[in-house]
Amino acid sequence: MNWAIFGILISLVSFGVAAYFYCWVKALPTAEGSMSDIADLIRKGAFTFISREYRILGIFVAIVSFLILLFFPQPFWNGNISTNLGMVGAYILGSALSGVAGYIGISIATIANVKAATAAREGLAPSFMAGFRGGAVMGMAVVGTSLLGAAILYIVSQDPDIVLAFSFGASSLALFAKAGGGIFTKTADIAADLIGKVELGIPEDDPRNPAVIADNVGDNVGDVAGMGADLFDSNIAAIAAAMVIAIPLGEIDLLFCYASLGLLASIIGVLFSKVGKNGNPSAALNRGTYLTCGVFVILTFAATLLFNLQFRLWTATIVGMIAGVIIGFTSDYFTGDDMKPVKKVAEASKSGPAFTILSGMSYGLLSSFPSLAGIGAASLIAYKICEPLGGSYHVMGISMAAVGMLSIVGMIMSNDAYGPIVDNARGLAEMCGLGDQVLEITDELDAAGNTSKAITKGFAIGAAGLTVIALLAAFREIVFEYTNEVLTFDMMDPLVFFGALIGTAVPAVFSAMLMMGVNRNSQIMVKEIHHQFDTIEGLREGKEGVQPDYEKCIDIATIGAVKELIPAGLTAIVITLIIGFTGGVKAIGGFLAGNILSGLLLAMMMSNAGGLWDNAKKYIESGNCGGKGSDAHKAAVIGDTVGDPFKDTAGPSINTQITVVSLVSSLAAILFITYSIF
Repeated sequence: MNWAIFGILISLVSFGVAAYFYCWVKALPTAEGSMSDIADLIRKGAFTFISREYRILGIFVAIVSFLILLFFPQPFWNGNISTNLGMVGAYILGSALSGVAGYIGISIATIANVKAATAAREGLAPSFMAGFRGGAVMGMAVVGTSLLGAAILYIVSQDPDIVLAFSFGASSLALFAKAGGGIFTKTADIAADLIGKVELGIPEDDPRNPAVIADNVGDNVGDVAGMGADLFDSNIAAIAAAMVIAIPLGEIDLLFCYASLGLLASIIGVLFSKVGKNGNPSAALNRGTYLTCGVFVILTFAATLLFNLQFRLWTATIVGMIAGVIIGFTSDYFTGDDMKPVKKVAEASKSGPAFTILSGMSYGLLSSFPSLAGIGAASLIAYKICEPLGGSYHVMGISMAAVGMLSIVGMIMSNDAYGPIVDNARGLAEMCGLGDQVLEITDELDAAGNTSKAITKGFAIGAAGLTVIALLAAFREIVFEYTNEVLTFDMMDPLVFFGALIGTAVPAVFSAMLMMGVNRNSQIMVKEIHHQFDTIEGLREGKEGVQPDYEKCIDIATIGAVKELIPAGLTAIVITLIIGFTGGVKAIGGFLAGNILSGLLLAMMMSNAGGLWDNAKKYIESGNCGGKGSDAHKAAVIGDTVGDPFKDTAGPSINTQITVVSLVSSLAAILFITYSIF
């Protein structure tokens, strides 16, 4: 059976499911009154930002395409210009499809938020379904697109380097999209919270606050479009890394078989996900994940037996999937609003913001251990399971564990996109005055969304960890193919140690640049909010007919994010090239090892600490530890403000950064061998 063709067919089925859900959500009613006007402001702001961002990224893609044409995989005067042209085409395709992933996400999210808010008048179940099916449009379309692109490129070229270039296009665009979206959303969120909740004591989505629309726009451009591009990148990077190793072993059919059946399992999972009238939305999301995992195990086991595929590789794949679920639910424990860590941080907030920060940071650091141990255990077990097969099967086992972890990414992405959709729905419900019952329902959905986002971030970071280990193995394969020498990374080798030290520092520098961008832009927006409250007569009192200048705050966030999104990502790429041309492939090996280890630690710590602070704030707002307006609440808001750029800007961008530098290293391996100083 031609499994690449099967992958194309399953991708087309996923597009059909996405189209059905899109039409289903769009056909739902919209509440009368100001709902449509506010929703239009959010939609317009989101598309204004993404169009400006994509114009900047289009210039970046054009410049990189020209460099690839000249130098990758080797200078065209030393190789074959047609190979370089193929790389350029694949890179542009990956960039374009990553951009499409973001566009699809914003398109459905800015419709589903209105529908979910309106449906909450009918109860929890209808509102949940509107939010979840809106998210599922994103999940189905993005995963289908990544599988379709990989399958077509393989059928056309049979060249794993072409798929690596495709993956680099997706990863580089995702890096900047995630960074830009994260800076936008947290600029608005921090400014809105500090002025609204801490200074004025007004509700989170009070329409008097000039930053609330920008905050809602940010949910779409950061948490939907950015994460969609991020998971698109992770999925295709895992397939590309596995392909480099699978083609020489003759296991390409197994790779496409499992990737296709993973998407099919996600299709089944999203079709059967629902919540009862008085059900628990978090439990419903978890049941969908369990169902998808179970279907994937059954389908791949049956295919392995029926088509006589390598059983040890199936086992490694399932090990990766199980590790992904464990890592995700570790994040759930440390960030869930009904879990002990969140309650402990909320309790500590009664003693002031210093204790909020200290306790949250401590739990964030603690949460990184089980996740990193899970990634390490999965890679070790997968390696040992496949080692007896000989050849490169041991590293093929690690790459299949990464594919296994991402096998259910269609369901995971659906859960993730659900989060910002219901967060927006909650804001719309408050701004449009839909009543306390609707606010109560959307608060419950939003709390489940915060937890699902934390699980997804943990899952995405874990998947990136296994993927970049597989990419490191792919880098060794490329070096061996060119030099016929097995590359080893001995830490006593000064070149390896030099690379490792620089690689360890890069995620910290990258994170700092993103968070300083948020800091600078938030201060500008805080000044603008103060200015509007001081100069617009009747705004502070909420006089009828008096409205703030929402578009000014949207413009501040947009300009600031576009200005800040390129430097951090470009810094990581340039440092990678400098290390490669200085110390060669040995220094790059150390650089990648250091980058992977410190990046995973920082990403996991920041994502979980940020999610924990957010839900500690919500736990207090629900009436615990003094409730809204108390000293504990103000301390928790400050904790959440610190956690915002942790969990939604720097943390989830790091896993894309380590993927990007790994792909740059693989694509430039021949250049590093040929032109390095040492």
